[in-house]
Amino acid sequence: MTLVVPDPTRTVPLPLRQQADVRDRWLTQRLLDLLPGLMDRAGIDLWVVVGRENNEDPVLATLLPATWLSARRRVVLVLHRSDDGVTPVAVSRYPVGQFLPGWTPEDGDGHGDEQAQWTAVRRIVEQADPRRIGIDVSARCALADGLSVAEHGLLTEALGPYAQRLVPAEDLVVGWLETRLPEEVAALDALNGLTDRVLAEVLSPAGLTAGSTTAADLAWAVHQRLADLGTPPWFHPGVTVQRAGVPLRAHSVGGVTLPAVPQRVPLAPGDLVTCDAGLTSLGLTTDLQRTAYLLRPGETAAPPGVQRAWAAGTRVQALTAAALRTGRTGNEVLADARAAAAAEGLQVEVYSHPVGVHGHGAGPAIGRWDDQHGVPGDGDRVLHPDTVYALELAVRVPVPEWDGQCVRLCTEEAVVLTDAGVTYLGDRQRELLLVPGG
Repeated sequence: MTLVVPDPTRTVPLPLRQQADVRDRWLTQRLLDLLPGLMDRAGIDLWVVVGRENNEDPVLATLLPATWLSARRRVVLVLHRSDDGVTPVAVSRYPVGQFLPGWTPEDGDGHGDEQAQWTAVRRIVEQADPRRIGIDVSARCALADGLSVAEHGLLTEALGPYAQRLVPAEDLVVGWLETRLPEEVAALDALNGLTDRVLAEVLSPAGLTAGSTTAADLAWAVHQRLADLGTPPWFHPGVTVQRAGVPLRAHSVGGVTLPAVPQRVPLAPGDLVTCDAGLTSLGLTTDLQRTAYLLRPGETAAPPGVQRAWAAGTRVQALTAAALRTGRTGNEVLADARAAAAAEGLQVEVYSHPVGVHGHGAGPAIGRWDDQHGVPGDGDRVLHPDTVYALELAVRVPVPEWDGQCVRLCTEEAVVLTDAGVTYLGDRQRELLLVPGG
């Protein structure tokens, strides 16, 4: 008999101590299996990540042990690519998990002075003699721009002539943040399933009452529920309500029209309610939307026009997923998805994005809700395998039962992109949630 041990990351949320064990194991595997290839792809021989307490590089948290909730004083991580893989070295006052110690305070004057720490960095660089030294500076990618001006100056001064070899590590940072291990994908599958269950719970008779519950109430209910589970949200949940007789209002940005029912107006039978939420756990994030229709007295289904809007939304979702292919840029995916939707007479907005360590993660941007002409910079990035995206979009459909009023039907699902194509994570919403509203 073969003993099958279940993957603990698929049972979420995990206790914090168990989470730490999982995250540290992932970090070791990522350093061994992912980082060498990512450094080669970016053409970086040595990567220097510097973080100071209370002024963290966004990348630093993905390299520190799980029990390090922040940097301690100054932490300098040096990752050297050699024929044997990547050697991770920490130049820090305190030991840093899987990183080899590159300096102790006793190496200086006995007090761990700043100069001694930078001298150790210089020594490590001289021994490695890299051609290209990557540092986290970027004008277009915030997640790759974590090296502060002060630290950049100190590093440059310490390296002397080696400072001429400094190059932006933007492509390496993006690759490191966007690429997922198989175990991380499995965990995201479970975490997206948990997000779906929380949203379904709130968008139900147990979570709302027509005539008294407001959109603001629902948003706080989701926020509280996620926090209570130990999987806090990375943004305050958003709830939008669409109602017959309350048309979409023009937004000041890009001429976009959005739902106009105020957040503190009670929900009513006949409303179309969409909730957008994402949680954090195991150093990963989710980002999902779920939509419900509040039945009027005597109704057993949404009006046909609302159902057609939902069908149109899921159709555009399928068209966008088909356009997601490795080797293409985000702007190419956007253009193809929009063209395919237009060919079927659908009016759409596609604004999908990477998700993983960060909710709005590093990697190719596939449109923005207020700009459908392509995203300069991030939209030109190429899609790589083993990356996760929030497949987010909206479609506008007139509803005859609402006197032709237009519905902006939003959908958002998590998908993992591999060389074989796209696979949905969690429990995909296939039908409108129906809530008795009378």
